[in-house]
Amino acid sequence: MKFATIFSYFALGIAFLVILVRVLKYARAPLSMRWELYPVPHEKGRAEYGGSYLEELDWWTKPRHSDMFNELREMFMEIILLKGVYHHNRKVWLFSFPFHFGMYLSIGWLVLLLGGGIMQKAGVAIGPEAGFWGVLLYYATPIIGYPGLALSAFGALGLFFWRMGNSEQRAFNTFAEYFNLVLVFVVTVATLIIQATADPAFGILRSFAASLVTFSAAPEMPAAMIWEIFLVALLIMYIPLSRMSHFVAKYFLYHSVRWNDEANEKGSAIEKHIIELLHEKMTWSASHVQATTWADLTKETKNE
Repeated sequence: MKFATIFSYFALGIAFLVILVRVLKYARAPLSMRWELYPVPHEKGRAEYGGSYLEELDWWTKPRHSDMFNELREMFMEIILLKGVYHHNRKVWLFSFPFHFGMYLSIGWLVLLLGGGIMQKAGVAIGPEAGFWGVLLYYATPIIGYPGLALSAFGALGLFFWRMGNSEQRAFNTFAEYFNLVLVFVVTVATLIIQATADPAFGILRSFAASLVTFSAAPEMPAAMIWEIFLVALLIMYIPLSRMSHFVAKYFLYHSVRWNDEANEKGSAIEKHIIELLHEKMTWSASHVQATTWADLTKETKNE
């Protein structure tokens, strides 16, 4: 039992630390090139036809109006439903959507286990004959958990064979892509089998989650469940360390790159950032380049 507890703390700590480092890295990244990609969903009344506030006469003197609801709707369509994959590669979407949606459900399942464990420690009964919240958590956990695990396994298996069978894609595959999909498949299938046979209502797992939160002794459990906890914790730790950690970049991809249409006006934060970057030391060189900073390079180019 102590092994499962110690390894869970270790895995969660590593996952949290790596995610935090990645978030800080993206937040401190240099300003992306301003491509002015349209449509931008927060352009109120203009996103439908790909318009921009720049089409207004004397736009810099007028207030801007953003449509946050439309932006959130677009993010939901892209992140949850994989809108881009659906439109550009329908065959991949058939496996990519259940894979990602299953992972989202699995995250919700873990949250329900954690919430149920905390409520259980607080004295709230969890069961088919408990109060409203107890009944809700009792039934919601398997309703979300089992489909989430099954969809993730199905999607991982489908993507694996798609990568193997598609001759064009196969040229871009690496060992990591195959390993990631195999790992997700093994962990989700093992969890499904062990839970269905050893703890179908998730009572033991809920008690274990409660012990992690309260730093108390873990409940007695079959050896198979200790292996299950090890595998799930391993996957939680591994995802931020792998290419599957692209979820961390989603916010920055949309708001700092694709949808960043903030004007570079005199005295603005963007202008200040650009000036700072221009004085950064160049990290590459060539025989025809004498400059040491980007500002010097701009002057050289201007004089040519």
